Amino acid sequence: MAHATIRDVARAANVSIATVSRALNGHGNVRANLRERVQTAAAALGYVPHTGARSLSLARTNAIGVMLPDLHGEFYSEALRGIDAEASARGLQLLLSNMHGDQRGTETLRFMRGRVDALIIMAPDIDPERLLAHLPPSLPTVLISCPDVAADHPQFRIDNVAAADAMVEHLVASGRRRIVHLSGPRGNRDAEERIAGYSVAMSRHGLSPRVLTGDFEEESGTAAAQALLAEAERADALFAANDMMAIGALVAFQRAGLGVPDDIAIAGFDDIPLARFVTPALTTMRVGIAEIGAEAVSRVAAILAGANDTAIRWVAPQIKARASTVGATHDAPPDRRAIAFRDGA
Repeated sequence: MAHATIRDVARAANVSIATVSRALNGHGNVRANLRERVQTAAAALGYVPHTGARSLSLARTNAIGVMLPDLHGEFYSEALRGIDAEASARGLQLLLSNMHGDQRGTETLRFMRGRVDALIIMAPDIDPERLLAHLPPSLPTVLISCPDVAADHPQFRIDNVAAADAMVEHLVASGRRRIVHLSGPRGNRDAEERIAGYSVAMSRHGLSPRVLTGDFEEESGTAAAQALLAEAERADALFAANDMMAIGALVAFQRAGLGVPDDIAIAGFDDIPLARFVTPALTTMRVGIAEIGAEAVSRVAAILAGANDTAIRWVAPQIKARASTVGATHDAPPDRRAIAFRDGA
């Protein structure tokens, strides 16, 4: 329904307007079955709280909603560090949630309406049509590593294909030929693009690509290493689609008595802080996770100030060659100004 009102929601849910207001604003004095009925009716009608009416009493909330696939782990803590630092500098508060899959994610999107001025969403696994259907039309929304959506929302995308290609080039240049890729979960946008870049580079060198499927967790890196250790002709390099899997594999190989990088080279992706401090230090692709988070807040602030921003901003990762592939190196702290962004389709 175009421009559904709170009266329409009340009529569809067969409750009072006051009940609709309490249910959608999170008041505790609404029975669970009534709250669900109201939320279902509001979603079906496409109801969005009237921001003009809200502004008469509340003005802006000065809050940004942030939705991530998870809230634990070094990758997401780095993203939040960048988001929080920039938001704090601008006097903005954060309302955080994790996706917990498509259903929980869309429920959280409904919850955010009326409570925040804008959204930052990182959802590489969500169904794009479902995401688009539940994005509140009245809220400026910045997307990070989300599937393609047919909507004019500003986005950040990591150039995963080029980065994975570059990592294979690095490993080949160091003399490796039996290079195995440990991917993230299938269906995840970043994981699929990193598989594509790896495969293209391997084929270009006349090498046979081999992909083991992981889940971005340290344990799947351990499991992949154990599988490779059991093989007669062992791989001479493992390129993992994120650093946590790479670190899990590195530890497992060392416990089995293999030298890294002498017996097997190991590389990751993301450049989480821990990558510099394991032994040997981990070769990886630096994404600039915190910088992306900070830049997302800057774009939100510009849109709230009236800017018309619908651009896709590409992030170009940088290879950080360390001792896990090239022997002893001295690695300086990352240059926080060095991440390159470019606009493009």
